[in-house]
Amino acid sequence: MHLLIVDDERPARERLRRMLALEAGIGPVREAADGVEALRMVESERPDALLLDIEMPELSGIDLAASLPAPAPLVVFVTAHEDYALRAFDSEAVDYLLKPFDQARLQRALERLRARLAAPMQAAAPLASAPRQLLVSERGATRVVQVADIEWLETADNYVALHTSAGAPLLRQTLGALLGQLGPAFVRCHRRAAVSLSAVARLEPLDKGDCELVLRSGARVPCSRQYRPALLERLGPARPM
Repeated sequence: MHLLIVDDERPARERLRRMLALEAGIGPVREAADGVEALRMVESERPDALLLDIEMPELSGIDLAASLPAPAPLVVFVTAHEDYALRAFDSEAVDYLLKPFDQARLQRALERLRARLAAPMQAAAPLASAPRQLLVSERGATRVVQVADIEWLETADNYVALHTSAGAPLLRQTLGALLGQLGPAFVRCHRRAAVSLSAVARLEPLDKGDCELVLRSGARVPCSRQYRPALLERLGPARPM
C-alpha cells in the first residue's frame, strides 16, 4: 500500500511512520503537514490511502476528505478526539484510530484497508438501473418516495433526509452510498448535502468561495467551495448562475 500521513504535528507523523515500518506490505509512505499540502500530494502521488488527522489549520481532515478528487484514496482518520467519529464515518472513512493507539489497533486498520483495496471495483451502474423510488420505514409502515420528487438530500446522524415538497422522510443510509445508487441525477454540494441537478434554479455567492443553491421550490441548500467547481461542471454552461 502507498500511504500518505497527514498531520500538522511532526512527532505524530514520525511515530506513525515508525509503526508502519514494522508492518509488512507497506509501500511508499509520504507525509503532509496540512490539508492544503495533502491535496497537492494526492494529485501528484496518487496514494492508496490517507492516514488523516482531523484538527489541522486551514483545512480540517473532515473537509479534506470531502475535497478529495476522484478516484479518491481511502481514508483512515487518526485523531485524539473521539467526538468526530460520527462525522468521520459519514464521510465513508474505512476506520477511526483514536490516539494513543497500539500496534495491534493499527494492524486492524491496515487489514481493513487491504480488504477494501482488494475488493473488485464495481462498474458504474448505467442510468437506467437507478431506482425510480425508495422505500422508507415510518412507524411500522412503509412509505414510497419517488426519486423524481426528491429535491435535495441531507445527512441526519445515521440517516439521510429526503427533502421533497411533501416533507423530508428519513432513510437509514449513508449519503455516499445513496448517491452511488441514484446515479448522475444527483450531485454532492456539501459535506452533509447533495442536490438534484434538475431542481437547481440559481447559485448565490457567499463569502470565501462558498455559495447557496436556490431551488425551483424556493428551498435553499448550502454549497461549499470544495464542491462548487464539480457542481458547476455538472450543471453545464447554459444553466443560470
